[in-house]
Amino acid sequence: MDRSLAVERLLRGVPPHDLPAALRSALAEHFGAKAVEIWMADYALTELCQVKTLPYTTDPIPVEGTTAGTAFVAQAATFDHDSAGVTGYLPVSVRGDRLGILAVTLPEEPEPQVWAEFERFAEALAHELFVADRDTDLYIQARRSSRLTLAAEMQWQLLPGRACTRAEFALGGQLEPAYAIYGDCFDWSASAQKLAVTLINGMGEGSEAALLTNLAVNALRNARRAGVELDAQAELADQAVYGHYRGNGHVAALLLEFDLATGMVDVVDAGSPRLWLLRDGKAERIHFEEQLPLGMFEDTVYAIHGFQALDGDRFVFVSDGVYNAAGLLGELYGDRELAEAVVKTADLPAAHVPGMVLRELATRRNNAQAEDDAMVVCLDWFGPAPVPGEGEGSTIAVAKTAR
Repeated sequence: MDRSLAVERLLRGVPPHDLPAALRSALAEHFGAKAVEIWMADYALTELCQVKTLPYTTDPIPVEGTTAGTAFVAQAATFDHDSAGVTGYLPVSVRGDRLGILAVTLPEEPEPQVWAEFERFAEALAHELFVADRDTDLYIQARRSSRLTLAAEMQWQLLPGRACTRAEFALGGQLEPAYAIYGDCFDWSASAQKLAVTLINGMGEGSEAALLTNLAVNALRNARRAGVELDAQAELADQAVYGHYRGNGHVAALLLEFDLATGMVDVVDAGSPRLWLLRDGKAERIHFEEQLPLGMFEDTVYAIHGFQALDGDRFVFVSDGVYNAAGLLGELYGDRELAEAVVKTADLPAAHVPGMVLRELATRRNNAQAEDDAMVVCLDWFGPAPVPGEGEGSTIAVAKTAR
């Protein structure tokens, strides 16, 4: 049997918790590997944590300034050479979601096609890890360089992932502080025709805020999966939150639905998350008619607004924990600073932008503890095939959609 096929079959056949040991054994047998390790990116995307049977038993590798970290950020193989041989660090990613690194040490430099085979193994491993979380906590534990609060545990289980890439778009999202978040959350889902993006900011703190956000996100998912229009999704979620909290708890939300064939975007703005557009090198905030947060009053009626996304547009969504963050002198991180951050990160892939903006925010605080959640989501719109005569102009016109 072909050795590559043997390794890939092994990955698909072993129990999820045995993936590291099985891969180590297979690469030693078929390629003479001296060491094989899996490193998972932590929730803050600043460290790589080794997968071990017992969590927290090894020191993490910082992403910044290391060979393994360079492979993770650049999403390209990097190499270390020393007296023990050569170690290749191979990105473990699935559909744009960066999970970690596969590190393989060989006694000597192999033929180039061997590294190409290892890259395929890393890709296959990513798919297996993505599925493995249903059956084992091993890889979830490995993503943690410290314990999560209960609220953070609840929030991270809600997220669809940290990145997603398709031909029409690329998405990246991040929450901070990663290990003690409260009510901020994002969600996305794509079909053949639509991309839905949801930004949530639940009121309150701790597990109570997380419970409120969980109710809102699942109510929105339930409505979306029922196939109703965006305004009805907001209204059904509004009723669910009000029915439980009777107006004593509410959720700020920004709901968007992209038509993947045309670039038309439906929007319901029900609160504080803000949207920035980067087009032709210029950043500007997109304003919508702000409507009531979900759950504030009984039977609220929501209206859909819309705009046209153009190929090459970048959209950056931020919660109030970003634009209301106070600096050392009490000054707020306002629109001017956000516009500068959006422009400054223009050359980065969408998956890298949230982390860069949040690191700048931490620098502004002099790395002091944040007083509120901070959420950043970046969406690059590549668009469908261009249609002659469309796509001219650069001004966003927001108009109420006829119903």
